[in-house]
Amino acid sequence: MSAVRPGHEHDHEYEREYEYDYERVYDPLTAPMPQAQQSPQQSQEWYDPEGYQRDWYAQPDPAIGAVPAQASVPEPEQLPVFDPVPVPDDETVALRTSDTRRATEPLPGPGRAERRRAAKGRGHRRAGAPAATQGASGGPVKPMSRLEARRAARALKDSPAVIASRAIGELFITFGVLMLLFVTYQLWWTNILAGQEANAEANKIQDGWAKGRKPDAFEPGQGFAIMYIPKLDVVVPIAEGISKKNVLDRGMVGHYGEGKLKTAMPEDEQGNFALAGHRNTHGEPFRYINQLDKGDPIVVETQDAYYTYRMESILPQTSPSNVSVIGPVPPGSGFTGPGRYITLTTCTPEFTSTYRMIVWGKMVEERPRSKGKPDALVG
Repeated sequence: MSAVRPGHEHDHEYEREYEYDYERVYDPLTAPMPQAQQSPQQSQEWYDPEGYQRDWYAQPDPAIGAVPAQASVPEPEQLPVFDPVPVPDDETVALRTSDTRRATEPLPGPGRAERRRAAKGRGHRRAGAPAATQGASGGPVKPMSRLEARRAARALKDSPAVIASRAIGELFITFGVLMLLFVTYQLWWTNILAGQEANAEANKIQDGWAKGRKPDAFEPGQGFAIMYIPKLDVVVPIAEGISKKNVLDRGMVGHYGEGKLKTAMPEDEQGNFALAGHRNTHGEPFRYINQLDKGDPIVVETQDAYYTYRMESILPQTSPSNVSVIGPVPPGSGFTGPGRYITLTTCTPEFTSTYRMIVWGKMVEERPRSKGKPDALVG
């Protein structure tokens, strides 16, 4: 840069403000041009030596109204001229372009041999072995060796303690489901089955009466009468014997009529007509006999007559071995001498068979079937 002539200091300041930083290398293809820097064409137009100097020296002097006489257009060689931005040659542009292209191109994929080895490893990898995944940088991870794959597979397997706890848990769940099914069967389904069998036996008894059949002796499990408890809305057939399988579990009431526990029949002149029935499950005909009050009727229908008993007393709990409760004159019943009695026995408390509950009644009416139903059933 040439020296500044007197009177042209402002030119030097302007040029210093927009001086181009030649020490900093700019890539003309990628780097943006600085805001304070002008393009080569704009620099040439702005610092045009002839136009700039001519316009400036051609300005009139306001004092004399004319161009000063000493004003003369200096030679273009005497004015400082800024060189334009250096334009790189073709070789430099080609090198930079190739570098930019290589930086933006994706990395080459694995070769044919690597792809074959990877495919072979996938084919021989056992089921459950972990496959190669991407690393933190996103690139593929080297496939594990066979030993590493075996170690990883063993690490994924559950320990014996976990397997044992899982098996025990499944066993408890299965046991709970079975218990729930059993309870449902006992409390609900047995009542349905027993009710169906009891109804079928009651119909069979009535059909036999209609046909006039009179057996000399009743066989165990054979129905021969029907009992009514109006207060409890109970209508249940009476069968011979107290077999759990053949009588009680079929929803019927059993008559103590075998062996040492043999009791009287309703038509006998004296004696205790003793019956047994379930309080829970299998029809549960005696479930609510504890709700009977003194004077409540109990009616037994046979082929020939209706026998009406009146409830007299109740024994809430006694031992199952206390067979005296079904004797001809049961102790604790309030009866003082021989008569025509009825005894109902069932288990207590509910859903257990620890004790027995006893209900006693006394016959108050014998009515032939030809005269119709007694008042206790008509009402």
